Amino acid sequence: MSESPLDRHCDRCGAVSPPAQGQGHPRVLSGERSGVGAAIGRIPSGCAILTVEQGGRSTGVLVSWVQQASFEPPSVTVCIRKGRPAAELIDASQRFLLNLLGDDPTAMFRHFGRGFSLEDDAFRGMETEPTEFGVLLRSCIAYLGCRVTQKVAVGDHDLYVAEVVAGGINGAGKPYVHIRSSGLSY
Repeated sequence: MSESPLDRHCDRCGAVSPPAQGQGHPRVLSGERSGVGAAIGRIPSGCAILTVEQGGRSTGVLVSWVQQASFEPPSVTVCIRKGRPAAELIDASQRFLLNLLGDDPTAMFRHFGRGFSLEDDAFRGMETEPTEFGVLLRSCIAYLGCRVTQKVAVGDHDLYVAEVVAGGINGAGKPYVHIRSSGLSY
């Protein structure tokens, strides 16, 4: 007979979980994948279009795991799925531009969500401006010019830690906040 989730025992005292309230026993948390995914999905994040240019080639990629990481120096973290073409240019240039999206990102999701090869013109039909970090999208609400300070392999993604060395507001607008139904997939 298989063990029920309620048949788990407290490692400290052997009591069957879940213990009665107030008896000082730790709650045994479920490791069920669907529960873990739902909980991770509730972590809010911003969305941005990360752009990068190196050696005459440029591209953009939709990124949804963007967080501030430090006040001093001002820094952010960004995750990019391994194998994305933008990672090749980031690794070579050690810089990128985050174009932060406003509260109606539908057009940007549609455009950048499919991904681009390095041979594609990722910015065709868009109002843009070149910068030393990457392409500035004129429709973004804010932008951050970033210099990579660390790259860490994390499962199926690479985490980039970057110092924000330039930035500004690009008109009025509220930032888009992204919440997933599951944190285990896009």
